[in-house]
Amino acid sequence: MAWAKINGIRLYYQAQGSGPALVFAHGAGGNHLSWWQQMPEFAKRYRCVSFDHRAFGRTKDSRDKPGRRMFHEDLRELLDLLGIERIAIIAQSMGGRTTVGFALRNPERVSAIVFAGTTGGAVSEKVRARQHEHRQSPMGRHTLAQRSFSPRLKEERPDLAYLYRQIGRMNPPRPKDFLAPIPGYIGSSAKRLGELEIPILYLVGEEDTITPPEIVKMSHEEVPGSQFDVIPGAGHSAYFEKAELWNERVQRFLSEAGWAP
Repeated sequence: MAWAKINGIRLYYQAQGSGPALVFAHGAGGNHLSWWQQMPEFAKRYRCVSFDHRAFGRTKDSRDKPGRRMFHEDLRELLDLLGIERIAIIAQSMGGRTTVGFALRNPERVSAIVFAGTTGGAVSEKVRARQHEHRQSPMGRHTLAQRSFSPRLKEERPDLAYLYRQIGRMNPPRPKDFLAPIPGYIGSSAKRLGELEIPILYLVGEEDTITPPEIVKMSHEEVPGSQFDVIPGAGHSAYFEKAELWNERVQRFLSEAGWAP
């Protein structure tokens, strides 16, 4: 067990392996345990760090409950504590918020980004319109929990579906509006992400019904120089459902990006 006393909280993290630093930022349905199929594999070549965002897993929020507003600052403080200067970031869904906040404030510390199942805030009026249409569709009205992975996972791999749910149940309760968009906010990270001039991969499950491939591809097209790929037969949690395929694609991206030993 490892704890970092930062920003008024005790943040739980795990670190293993050696080599170029690789950070895994989990989504809203998970915590550090979500990466059980990635950490041992990538630690063969990288110094891997996973952690529980505040209000997730073993990490509690501070008394003033700033919540997601501190995600990027918590990551910066954790890296400083660990003596890590430069990283590649793997961001799943909600983890995209952490990654964008960190990368745009600390561009010199980021060498590559994988946005998995997230737009990374790279939206336009066209993207917002398509997101609205999706939210109003029959599928879009289902809860996030109902859409967290492909329906086929429960049939083909009930063990994985069960494990996914159990990992999520380790998270403490949070306010319903914890991840709600800032009212009236219409900004986009697209231009500034492009200006980072680093390799960026948008990776999405073929059957993702939270951030469908069509929408993720639109966001990719908003970020000059970024790449886009789809994991076949996977839903929103492609890293969990099709770990071998997902790991191979991310490893290839990191190697092409020069972030490999």
